[in-house]
Amino acid sequence: MEYILNAWSWYISGPLIAVVMALLLYFGKTFGMSSNLRTMCSIMGAGKTTSFFKFNWKDQIWNLIVVLGAIIGGFIATQYLSNDSLTDLNPTTITELQNMGFENSGATLVPNEMYSMEALTSPKGLLLLVLGGLLVGFGTRYAGGCTSGHAITGLSSLQRPSLIAVIGFFIGGLIMTNFILPLIF
Repeated sequence: MEYILNAWSWYISGPLIAVVMALLLYFGKTFGMSSNLRTMCSIMGAGKTTSFFKFNWKDQIWNLIVVLGAIIGGFIATQYLSNDSLTDLNPTTITELQNMGFENSGATLVPNEMYSMEALTSPKGLLLLVLGGLLVGFGTRYAGGCTSGHAITGLSSLQRPSLIAVIGFFIGGLIMTNFILPLIF
């Protein structure tokens, strides 16, 4: 149990992801979470009004099961398979986060200053939530997939658009972390 409760090293989780991707490629499947939105819209009848949603959604049921498994697995992991160990952060990162107003950096998986109910219901929190959701939704559609789809499936199948998208994700993350986030907090 102790092995399951602690964080898994890259040399365990990396090969596991590689095995899953090899199996998906072997069976001709692609992995990505954002494609499920298209599937759900098609199930609900969006194909009657928009050609983008006209496809055989029954071929994608397996991917919806993956999402359901991720939700259930996430719940089980956080409720029953988590220990109280702190997130191991670089001391410089902790200092920078404290300068931005994050008091207990590394004490929780996500900072309470951003993810508590109080923070989410504040005007600034709602603005960040809505603006972030719109930007992620637009970016996912514009890039033709989400970070998991491009970084895991696209790169493993050597797709150039996925490489470009992943480079864009990293550049966007660096800009957000180093320039925009300090202005917000």
